[in-house]
Amino acid sequence: MPHEIAAAGAPFRPVRLAAPAVTVETRADGSLLLRAADPLAPCETQLGDLLRRQADLRPETIFLAERDGAADGRGGWRTVTYAEARERADAISQALLDRGLSADRPVMILSGNSIDHALLTLGAMQVGIPVAPVSPAYSLMAGTTGADFGKIAAIRDLVRPGLVYAGDAAAFAGVLGGVDFGDAEIVTGAAVADLAATAPGPAVAAAYAAVTPDHVAKYLFTSGSTGVPKGVVNTQRMLCTNQQMNAQQYLFVHDTPPVVVDWLPWNHTFGGNFVFNLMLKTGGTLYIDDGNPRPDLVARTARNLAEIAPTIYFSVPAGYAALLPHMARDAGLRSRFFDRLALLFYAGAALPRETWAAWQALAVEETGHRIVMATGYGSTESAPAIVGTHWPLERAGTIGIPSPGATVKLVPVDDGTPNKFEIRGGGPGITPGYLGRPDLSEDAFDAEGFFRFGDAVALADPDDPAAGLVFAGRLTEEFKLATGTWVAAGALRPEIVGVAAPVLRDAVICGHDRAFIAVLAWPDPEGCRRIADAAPDAPVADLLAHPAVRAHIARALITHNEANPGSSRQVRRLLLLATPPDPAAHEITDKGYINQRMALQNRAAEVERLFAETPDKDVIVIE
Repeated sequence: MPHEIAAAGAPFRPVRLAAPAVTVETRADGSLLLRAADPLAPCETQLGDLLRRQADLRPETIFLAERDGAADGRGGWRTVTYAEARERADAISQALLDRGLSADRPVMILSGNSIDHALLTLGAMQVGIPVAPVSPAYSLMAGTTGADFGKIAAIRDLVRPGLVYAGDAAAFAGVLGGVDFGDAEIVTGAAVADLAATAPGPAVAAAYAAVTPDHVAKYLFTSGSTGVPKGVVNTQRMLCTNQQMNAQQYLFVHDTPPVVVDWLPWNHTFGGNFVFNLMLKTGGTLYIDDGNPRPDLVARTARNLAEIAPTIYFSVPAGYAALLPHMARDAGLRSRFFDRLALLFYAGAALPRETWAAWQALAVEETGHRIVMATGYGSTESAPAIVGTHWPLERAGTIGIPSPGATVKLVPVDDGTPNKFEIRGGGPGITPGYLGRPDLSEDAFDAEGFFRFGDAVALADPDDPAAGLVFAGRLTEEFKLATGTWVAAGALRPEIVGVAAPVLRDAVICGHDRAFIAVLAWPDPEGCRRIADAAPDAPVADLLAHPAVRAHIARALITHNEANPGSSRQVRRLLLLATPPDPAAHEITDKGYINQRMALQNRAAEVERLFAETPDKDVIVIE
């Protein structure tokens, strides 16, 4: 692969990381218990302790920055320092206590990332008032598609909020007028400034002192694409220990506080817990990116990164793929981005091999060094990291070893595949359960109290557990062919995207109860234009039918099939999709990854075209 050749042999930019080391306990039934050799060190008992410490150590350091609200995203930055954040959080704490908010009357946040969102969250949590940040899509997309606000109403019933916040009153007018929030106070826009003007009194100190590690800090809701969202309980212990785990793995954050430009939504655990709380742990600065991987917004991310040089960059695979063309063609952006970059971090889905290699090639071209690309594994229920990579890797695939303090239980999967395990987790970072759903809470844990993630993993090296784990697919996404053969769709998807690079952006694996595997795939327009030698404005519809693009995909699938002779991995047909994944139909999440189940449900007609006895001319057939 050209990108891999370009990066081959280049040294990694030096960065201080913990060496991987694990202990292994083998049980008679074939299960393994893996733990980090480095035990978890003592840490804070609530996030408010972190804010106070940073306000004392670096009061004038910028904690948070956001664009000033100009419609075109080209305005300056509004900032808040650690000292200002601590002062305003205390004031908000008093205002919330004055209103009778408590563990039984939490704060519900409908809008996305902002300084006001952050201050309201910190002010609530530090005095024992839980916060429930909700995906803005549940409010905004329902209002634009004619659907009701059923998910918001369901979350309202679970949370029973005492205060509901929406940053933009006009944008959220539909949900605020369409959902009965009872006696909850509705706070919009600049009204957070009124809360922050309250004079804190003794009640704040008393409530702060009463918060324990077992207090609920927040409720995070799963996507709910197939039903009512589940409210995952996140305790103070979970959030604090998760950051201590990170601090013991990514040692360089102790040397210089990180600077981060980040779009990841705070209603998800990756952005709201991993990234945001890392700033509190290290005294770092977070520039809130008003862009994201969507085609109409990724240019804003590129513009922000051209202005602010990050020391760590976080994203999901779709984000890295969307940003790549901007990096490749803009020398100024590339120079600024790599200037002081110590780490690239991805999560949420597997990173295609070609995307990994392309980023490393750019890094070598710009700096002469490869950049350590790290990832981790976990879920909302583990706040999020329970497994992570913290050493230089040559290629994508490994998801890491257990984080300090966590225990990973590997249970053999009985499907005939060697070295395949169901992954379960235990430790102080695991949720106690789900809000208002004791039935779900009970089903989520095994008899020993290990949380069932629902995923499969393998040992990268069965003889060396310290080499890490490899993701082997989501068990709930696995399906059987008509022959009874199991297909690990979650592991196959990134392989197909990677082998067909650069023309595919994402894919859905099909074949449940069918005779063979087929693929629905979304094209990468930039990559297709390159393969087709087409003009920059060539329509996507023309690219899908271009002989060079179709031939490239066919050759890639033939290569894949030759290397994978088993029916559980061979792909016989592929159909390129002209319409992008639809967030309003829950085909793509806030974090930018594909919801396979919903995509298959919404695109049933295209699935039938794949498996037609005589497929139409648009279907690429591999004999």
